[in-house]
This record gives sequence, structure tokens and C-alpha cells, in this order.
Amino acid sequence: MMEHEHWQWQEPGTAWRGVGVYHVTLTVPSREALLGRLVIPENQPSLARIERTALGNAVVDELYVMCRHYPEIRVLQFCLMPDHLHAVIQVTRRMETSIRSVIRGYWQGVKKLGRAYTLAIASELNSETRNEGGDAGRNEGGRTEREEGGGGYAFPIFTERPFIRPLSRRGQLATMIHYVRMNPERLATKRLRPGFFRVQKDIRIGGRCYDGVGNVALLLEGAYATVHVRHRLVEQARHGDDQELRDYKNGCVLQARRAVVMVSPFISPDEKQVMQVLLKERHPFVLLTDNGFRDYYKPADMFFDACAAGRLLILSPWPYDSGKRHISRADCVALNGMAEEICQGLNGDGAGQ
Repeated sequence: MMEHEHWQWQEPGTAWRGVGVYHVTLTVPSREALLGRLVIPENQPSLARIERTALGNAVVDELYVMCRHYPEIRVLQFCLMPDHLHAVIQVTRRMETSIRSVIRGYWQGVKKLGRAYTLAIASELNSETRNEGGDAGRNEGGRTEREEGGGGYAFPIFTERPFIRPLSRRGQLATMIHYVRMNPERLATKRLRPGFFRVQKDIRIGGRCYDGVGNVALLLEGAYATVHVRHRLVEQARHGDDQELRDYKNGCVLQARRAVVMVSPFISPDEKQVMQVLLKERHPFVLLTDNGFRDYYKPADMFFDACAAGRLLILSPWPYDSGKRHISRADCVALNGMAEEICQGLNGDGAGQ
């Protein structure tokens, strides 16, 4: 909830009443698959689809009810998942009310739908119990175990406010639409290859423990090297002599082509260029990150396929911090030191494995 609240307030340069594009996510906090069921034909993630429940259909219908009430709003893309809904919406002209108020109204509507859904389920279960006759399954107070859980009355499903994120930077809209479209395929990939997407705790390398996501077997490959572009090389390039910097980056790629696993936080633009080549050429690597892994963590789009194919291991020495937004210089220095430490341990006598 803390992470969501960050987006409830206006960011610099964002006009909540004016023209804009927003990413909205509505979640079932219990993570129960109340909205739909994932279907994976022939175990092919690219064919994955979501079969909606009655509640899922109602949640989508409510999205279009919102648009009818506010003709200034268009739904550019949406995707209903088993336990959440993603929508990319556009405000085409200035509104009298804010988009936050509009989404709050949508939320109130789906909360009513959720209560009606649970009431219908409770009534159905109570009817089945009566039809079966007798008092089987009733406790000392005469209530069934199902009634103990829901009380036989409607109870809330959508207890958290929707996540609202303004999309204001160049390229964000296309990236977000792609992300929303790919959700069923990504979930199918995670279901079919759970080992590469499960957060693994206490991975010991040398004398340090990490949490990780990805292919831990990359720690058994046998040859490792860091990617760390030194400040001296950047300064030389800035003054017109970029040959040593280019040689260093090319050397990193050549090592990867010789089956050396590259290890780095990939912080600087030059290091990120090396990482892009590793991704493009499908070389395995280890990425150190400055923040840990929240519940239901999913790698960013650029890393997802590499993770699914077992070519990536993401490690963090620190727990997840929902308030962390920017990496500090101290974090950069520490992570680069850990990359060196990992390579030394794994290239040595095996103490790091």
C-alpha cells in the first residue's frame, strides 16, 4: 500500500485535471484468482489467455461505465488478469474533476461489485448446505465453516485503492501498452518455469548472503569477470581519447563470447551498453541490484526473456525498500566491490559456491 500511495499525489509537471495518459492497476489484495483463469494452450506462453469470471467481466464493464460518465476519458489498452486489472487511459481534454477522483469513483463501483459477488457465493454455498440436509460441517454455534469465513454476508474484495501512475516521459506510453499486452504471456512463462522467477533467499557467495531471482546455476559456470568502467576511462573519452574505453567495453563482450559470466551492477551508461550487447547476443550474466525483491516480483521487460531462458541471475544484498527511488554513490561503490568479491570467490577455490 505504501508503494501505491506514492502515486496518489501530483508529480512535478503533471496536471491531474488536464490532458494526460495514466496507468491504472486494480488488485485483489488477497491475490485470489477471482477475476479470471489463466489458460495456456499447448503449453505455449505466446498463446496464453485469460478466461474471465463473472466478476472479471463486471470489473471490465465498470471501466466502460466510467468512460460513459466521463466522455473526456478513453481506454487505450487494458488487460484483465486473474487477480488484477491493468488499464492505460487517456484524458483527452481538461475535466472539471481530477483523474484521481474519477478513479476513486471507479474503485467504489467495483467494491460494490465485489461485495455483491461474495454475497452471491455465500448464498449459493448456504443453499447447497441446506440441500445436503443435516448438520454436517456445522460447529457448536450451528454455523458452517464457510459461514465462519464470510459470515454468510457480503465482504470486501477490493480493499486497496487503485495504483495511478502518470505517463509523462517520452516512450513511456508505448512501453506501458506493450507491458499490459504481454501480461498473460509473462504470467504463463512464470507458471511454466517457476524456478527462474521465485525469489530465493540466503544465497551465500563467499562470506555474504544475497537474495536472488533467476538461474542460480550460473554460480557454477567456472569463469567470471566484472564489468566496471573506471572514471579514468570516462574522463579520457570526454577529452577526446576514447580508445581505451572502447577497448575495455569490447574486451568485456569478447570475454562473454568465450563463455565467461560477466558480473556487475551495470550502473554507468557505458556499462549499460555492455549489458545491452549481452542481452542481444544472449550471453549469461549476473546483475547486482541496489534494492531487494518485493512479493510477486517480476523482472523488468528488458530482463524477462533472459531470466526465462536461464541466462540471468539478479542478486541483491539488501532487503526490499518500497521507499527507495534512486541509487546512492555509496550503493554504487558497495555493489561494484561486491561484484569483484563474487568473481574472486567463484574463480578461486570454490569457496563462494
